[in-house]
Amino acid sequence: MNPNITLLGQMISFAILIWFTVKFIWPPLTKAIEERQQKIAEGLAAADYSQRALAQAQEKVNDELKLARTKANEIIEQAHQRANQIIDQAKNDAIAEATRQKAVAEAEIVAAANRAKEDLRKQVSALAVTGAEKLLRREIDANAHKALLDELAAEI
Repeated sequence: MNPNITLLGQMISFAILIWFTVKFIWPPLTKAIEERQQKIAEGLAAADYSQRALAQAQEKVNDELKLARTKANEIIEQAHQRANQIIDQAKNDAIAEATRQKAVAEAEIVAAANRAKEDLRKQVSALAVTGAEKLLRREIDANAHKALLDELAAEI
């Protein structure tokens, strides 16, 4: 056998193999590689988008937390102010009630003192009548001398 023919046969076989590979094997392989590259690029783009979205969401969460903390502090401050108002109102009410009860007690004391004075006047007038009766050794008609007794009680 001639080495040139063998070499030529091998070259033709190799050329057919290359043509077959380029025609039937290479396009699906290239397509699969391109699809894979595209999926990887899309995945990277999606990851980058997700990173940005996560950063934006984190910023929004931080802003909302700051706003919520501010509102919570305002509510707490309002609650403290309201508590102080309630305490002041309760103090004022207690002072007013104490003043009212003191005035009622003083009025009761004055009324009791007046009743005691009146009772004392009646007892003194009764004693005066009894004493006068004993001195005069006769009975005094209380109804007849009522004006005299009232005048005596007023003087005492």
